[in-house]
Amino acid sequence: MIHTLRIDCPDRKGLIYDITKVVFNHNLNIISNDEFVDNTLNHFYMRAEVEGEIQVEQVVAELYTVLPAGVVIQLVPPQKKNIVILVTKEHHCLGDLLLRYEFNDLQANILAVIGNYAVLEPLVTRFGIPFHYVTHEEKTREAHDAEMMQIVQSYQPDYIVLAKYMRVLNPAFVTKFPRQIINIHHSFLPAFIGANPYKQAFERGVKIIGATAHFVSNELDEGPIIAQNVIQVNHAHSARDMAQSGRDVEKIVLAQALKLVFADKVFVSGNKTIIF
Repeated sequence: MIHTLRIDCPDRKGLIYDITKVVFNHNLNIISNDEFVDNTLNHFYMRAEVEGEIQVEQVVAELYTVLPAGVVIQLVPPQKKNIVILVTKEHHCLGDLLLRYEFNDLQANILAVIGNYAVLEPLVTRFGIPFHYVTHEEKTREAHDAEMMQIVQSYQPDYIVLAKYMRVLNPAFVTKFPRQIINIHHSFLPAFIGANPYKQAFERGVKIIGATAHFVSNELDEGPIIAQNVIQVNHAHSARDMAQSGRDVEKIVLAQALKLVFADKVFVSGNKTIIF
């Protein structure tokens, strides 16, 4: 069976030799391999696909003995990630993910969808997926997020996907799921952060608009970027035209980002990503 080996650690000479020697000693075959050294941080990243009869605990234990202190090692089989999706009212990103899920093109199991409005419940239930309506009205942000968190934790997802979830999560929620929350932002970050990005873009007279998928941090729309894309616009496009075109970019960029993350191809380095 093919497993994905992910390693990040302080860089030093001979790392690749030490790693491949362990793989060879366990009679495993490397069928693909990528590595990168961040020279500014003196840090090494590697993603390899290995096949054979893999004794995961033994391989990982031996790798720890030959690699520098502080190393992070993952050796995982090919398996779908479990996700929970948060939504508000807009359907385009959610609808795209549901169709990909239905036709086995998402590489994830959608365990549930949670919305602060019930607008999208009929769409979700058509796919046989649980929908939880958690209104934010007459609640503090902290109380609402605590209720959301309790539902999310009951599913124990690998990742939480914000598919046009139009509320800012409070720090306690974000801290509970480090590097597990993925958001699609309706702008080519770092431009036009926050609300009404297409109105901002229209007023600025931009010639391109885009979308950005990123991990969520406690700095608004400033988490590590996973994927981005743009389309051209001109003076004839209104803010509404830009928003309509932007929706197509948003759902494509979100799908691209999730494909990379679910394939274990994304490493986070500070506020940046290394993607193989």
